[in-house]
Amino acid sequence: MTFIAPSAAPSLATSVAAEMGRRSDVNFSVASAHLEVAAQRYETLEVSLDPRESTYWAYMSPRGRPSFSMELLRDILAMQASLQHLFARHANAPKLPAHYYVMASKVQGVFNLGGDLGHFAERIRSGDRGSLLHYGETCVEAVYGNAVAFGLPLVTIALVQGDALGGGFECALAFDVIVAERRAKFGLPEILFNLFPGMGAYSFLSRRVGPVKAEQMITSGQIYSAEELHSIGIVDVLAEDGEGEMAVRDYIAKNERKRNAYLAMYRARRRVNPVTLSELRDIVGVWVDAAMELGEPDLRKMCRLAAAQDRRMAAMEGRSQAA
Repeated sequence: MTFIAPSAAPSLATSVAAEMGRRSDVNFSVASAHLEVAAQRYETLEVSLDPRESTYWAYMSPRGRPSFSMELLRDILAMQASLQHLFARHANAPKLPAHYYVMASKVQGVFNLGGDLGHFAERIRSGDRGSLLHYGETCVEAVYGNAVAFGLPLVTIALVQGDALGGGFECALAFDVIVAERRAKFGLPEILFNLFPGMGAYSFLSRRVGPVKAEQMITSGQIYSAEELHSIGIVDVLAEDGEGEMAVRDYIAKNERKRNAYLAMYRARRRVNPVTLSELRDIVGVWVDAAMELGEPDLRKMCRLAAAQDRRMAAMEGRSQAA
């Protein structure tokens, strides 16, 4: 039996002091990261870091129609870069700045309605292929960031509490986990104006449900309920209406002890069925070519859909102000 001489063994006081120092370092690191995120300001996003749940929350809060405007896309890319910088600055800290990333929407009843249809119609009519390509490539750069968790040790979660249409659906598909309230609706309406969703739908859906089902979903223009998509494995967590945020927190609390396993599994998923940025960009090129072939009847349908979205938002704002 080996005995440790008293002079060589750490005293209880020394051990406690060391532990208190370690905890102090952890608390300082967490508080510092929280304050850094709290100081960030975006025109179309609201972000926060919940240190208790190690969760970074990003809420889309676009001006006007809740679609992917260039302003929103630029903010998303800037926010993704800020997350990478945050992790880099805290690389040697005793605790990571966050374990989870959640994207949701501040617009009641809408996650995101997709592409900027008015912008599309203008660019197509003017023959401006370059601007359309730039828009599409910006979209898929943001989507790709979600798809690879920004290259960070994060589990990414899309919280869908309303309509996720077109690019909004594509955005949600890029996350590790989709949590959706029952009232949420999902769909790819591009076929209505003779186009297809070119910012990731085919790539992500074909990997989740196979190419045959993916093509059926793309060409049908059907609107799906959250419950329908939950039944086929696209929606991971089905929440009751108004309880989406709680469902996310419950998911995190339930799986935190197994986070390492889930994090590794999602990394393995990306390795087995990788969606590359080059693939997404190539498909954007196909989408742009198809868009430039649209005729005036198709563009009028596109504009009518955009106008219907504007009327819906105006009605929602009117009801909100009346309340």
